[in-house]
This record gives sequence, structure tokens and C-alpha cells, in this order.
Amino acid sequence: MNTSLPTDPQVFMSWKWNQLEPFLDELVKTPLSSVNFDQWMMDWSNVSRLVSEMYARLWVDTTLDTANAAIKEKYNDFLDGIFTPFQAINQELKQKLLSSGMKPNMFEVPLHNMQVEAEIFRQENLALLNEEKKLANEYDEVIGAQTVTWEGEEIPLAQLQPVYLSQDRSRREKAWRLSMERRLADRQKINDLWVNLYGLHNQIAKNAGFSDYRAYRWKELLRFDYTPQDCLEFHRAIEQVAVPAARRIQAKRQERLGLASLRPWDLNVDPLGREALQPFKTISELEGKVSAIYHRVDPELGIYFDFMREHKLLDLENRKGKAPGAYCNNYDLTRQPFIFANAVGLHTDVATLIHEGGHAFHVFEEAHLPYYHQLQVGMEFAEVASMAMELLASPYLLASEGGFYTEIDAARARIEHLEEQLLFWPYMAVVDAFQHWAYTSQNAALNPANCDQKWAELWRQYMVAEDWSGLDDEMATGWQRKLHIFEVPFYYVEYGLASLGAFQVWRNALKDQRGAVVAYRRALALGGTAPIPKLYETAGARFAWDAQTLQETISQAEEMIEKLEKV
Repeated sequence: MNTSLPTDPQVFMSWKWNQLEPFLDELVKTPLSSVNFDQWMMDWSNVSRLVSEMYARLWVDTTLDTANAAIKEKYNDFLDGIFTPFQAINQELKQKLLSSGMKPNMFEVPLHNMQVEAEIFRQENLALLNEEKKLANEYDEVIGAQTVTWEGEEIPLAQLQPVYLSQDRSRREKAWRLSMERRLADRQKINDLWVNLYGLHNQIAKNAGFSDYRAYRWKELLRFDYTPQDCLEFHRAIEQVAVPAARRIQAKRQERLGLASLRPWDLNVDPLGREALQPFKTISELEGKVSAIYHRVDPELGIYFDFMREHKLLDLENRKGKAPGAYCNNYDLTRQPFIFANAVGLHTDVATLIHEGGHAFHVFEEAHLPYYHQLQVGMEFAEVASMAMELLASPYLLASEGGFYTEIDAARARIEHLEEQLLFWPYMAVVDAFQHWAYTSQNAALNPANCDQKWAELWRQYMVAEDWSGLDDEMATGWQRKLHIFEVPFYYVEYGLASLGAFQVWRNALKDQRGAVVAYRRALALGGTAPIPKLYETAGARFAWDAQTLQETISQAEEMIEKLEKV
């Protein structure tokens, strides 16, 4: 074609299908040869980047303001009017490449991904996959609308988090119960949403010829290096090794608090009677000090983050109507990341921004790769990018070096972070095991009451140090509060696997910080051109989920906690 694709979001975000379709039609009609192959691949890549960025920007808008009907309508119109027909033609282009027998350099992994995507593609699933995205959006709407009146002011639930750190136990309990009361008010809405999503997932799997959704989702997530049975083995390793470690941490907390048992509102308060860390007062301060930390980790990473600040690629403050959680999204055509968070002035906000920054650095480091299809990185390693960054940045929290804390408070923040990581594995096992049960027990999991029962059973199995007596409904509905179950099913074990990888990167950094950062960046720069085990190896780690590796990691963390407690 004589015209070229626009690269300015102000232009292409207003495009309709009739403007995009000619570019795709030409790709379909062009006969492939050794002469035109490289240009054809680049043209396909650029169209894919453009559609990906349109999708990302529209979805980001829905999370920034969940109550805005016009934004939701625009997003849904894109899904139906552009994304669905694009997926259909994109499938033709994948088949065209596969049948040509040609491949670009560093394309073995993307080609394998395409073969699997072609294998599970079904035209009749396109509308269902769009419906899935819309239902996930509805979940965000429900959660984003949850507010309470606290001390005379209507606030989002996230703004109660500082209260959970109060030394006043009765105040903590009051806030916790108020939050749960509001969440339970939406119990039926979320149950109904689950039934719709669950039926949709099973139909998608059936259409693609799979016996259950787990089998389909494994292929869709391009999981080639481990199996569902490996996940179950990981759960057993967690029960064997991580649950006792969690029990040790919580027993120490209970003793220091002088309590007969740990109730849910006792899990975040400082056990030594100190008030919550208050690392920043403004979002600008948060950004500035995190920038200083990144510059200490690696000057180039600091430059990346400063670019994001300058170009308004951050939205960090919590506010009413904003979707829950935090994420980093990719703008693939302009090759920029975007970070979303819900900061309320706590150390968890610092940790979250540093975590999401790791994802952002992945986007910058892989930007040199020519083809869109080389950017598809398994989350098992993508989460190493973020979780390892939390650990690599941890030595630079001191205010004297541009960070947030005194030496004592920095040690406290690091202890809290390490303990959170150790406590995370049992919780991860609950979330992952719940989904394995749900999608291999179709008849049972269609009834939300059975989901409540299974979640409670898993909670008692793995979360052994917490006392939820008299809080049966609050405990049993915990699955409703885990957005991954509703928005990105089966995406959670990656955090547990990646945490093991991140700790290995950190182990290397304790001996050679500079060398560990260099290896980390080298692995990020590979993008999706290498399989997961190779990415781990390049970063200086081993892809593993066995009890021995888990035990070595936990011992390493406990040793550091003991060392930091002496500070």
C-alpha cells in the first residue's frame, strides 16, 4: 500500500475497522518469497503492534474510571468491531507463515507459540473470548464501586489499608468488619458473574476439543515447560516446607502481640508496637524516591523510569471508581510501558511500584526486538522481572541515599517484605489449587456454594496460623476477592514459581550485585525469543518447583530476616 500505519496514538486510537482492514487484506494476498519475506513480517508485526496498543489503551481507560459508561462502550465497540475481525485475519496470517516454511532469526519460540495457537483456534470462540473480557470488566466495576463511610467520609475500601496497621486493635477490627460487610453485600453479584464466566470457559474449551478448561487454558497460556501435575507437586512442596515457615513467622507475630490467636485484623499491624511506616506523603515524592532507588540499582533503569514520569506513563494514586490492584501494561507500537497502582501512603505502595517497575524495564529492554511476536514472554519469567527487582532494589531504601528510610526502618521494611514473600506461597497454593479443582470438577464448581466450601477447605489446609472462628462467610468467600480467578484464570502459580527464580537472582546479588543486575538485564533483553528455562538460566537461576529448592530459598530468607532483626 502507498500509505503507512500511523504511529501517533492521537491518530490511530480513533481508527475504525475499514481503515485497518486494507493493511491486513494486503498481507493475506501477498505471495511470500525470500525477496519480500522480511518486509512482510515487519508489516504484519507493525499492524499487530498497533491493534495491541489500541486494545491496551482502551482497557487501561476502563480501569482508570470503572464508572464511566462511555469508556466502557468504546472498549466494547473495539472488541466487537476491530479485535474480533482482526483475530480472524491474524489466524490466516499465522497459517500463512507456518505453511511457508520460512522463519526469521530468533523466531523458534514465537513459531512454536503460533503452532499451538493455530491448533486451539476456533472461529466460534472469538465472540466468547470477547464476552470473557467484558465479564472481567464487569468484575472491575463491581469491585471499583465498593466504598464505605469511615469517620464521616465515603472512601474506597483500599483507603482502609492504613487502619489495618493501627496499634488500636478495636479500630483495626472495626475497619476490617466494615470492609467485609461491604464486600459481602456484593456476594450474589459476584456469584452470578462466576456462573456466567464458568459456563463461558467450559464452552470455549469444548469448542476447541478439550475435555476441560484447564487443559485448554494450559495451551492458551503456552505452558510447555511444566504440567498441571507439576503444579500439584508444587502445592505439596509448599505444604511440606512453606507452611511450617509461615507457621514460624505467625507464631512469632502472635507472641510479640501477646495474643491468644491471630485474627484477620492482626496480620498487618507491626508486632513490636510501632506505628506503620509512612514512606511518603505525595505521589510526586513516591515517584522521586523510587527514581533515586532505580538509579542506584542501575543508571539506565533510572533513566527508563524518569522517561515514564516525564511522559505521564504512571497513574498511582487510589481514588473512587478506580479498578483494584496494580499492573504494568505494554503499549507495543510506541514501545512504552504504563504503570497503574492504588497508592495510599504505605510501604506496600513502594514495594508495588518497584515491582511494577520491573515489568516496565522488561518492556524497555526488549524494545530492540523487531517483531511483535517476539515480545510474548511467559509470565513464569515475566514475574521474575518484577519480583527480582524488589529484591535488587532493597539495599537502596535508605533516605541518606535518596530513598525513604532510616537504617532501622529500612531493615524493618526489608523484614516485612521477606516475611510477606514466605507467607505468600501458602496463599498462592490456595488460589492455584482452587482453580485446578474448579476446572476439573465442572458439575460441582458451577454452584458457588461448593466454591465457598472448597475455598474454606483449602484455606484451613494451607493458612494454618490464622484464626477465622466465627467468620465463616468472610473466609469462604475469599475466592471472590481474588481478581485473577475472574480476570486471568490460572494466572497465579507464576508468582510462586517466579518468586523462587527471583530469590536465586537475589542470592547472586548478595555476592555480586552488579553482576546480578547485568545478568538480569541480559535475560530481560531476550524477550520471548528463548524458552522459560533458558530465560531463568540467563538471569542466573534455575526453573524449579521442588521441595529442596523451596527449602533452600526459605532458609536463605530466614537467615537474612535474622540478620536484619539485629539492626
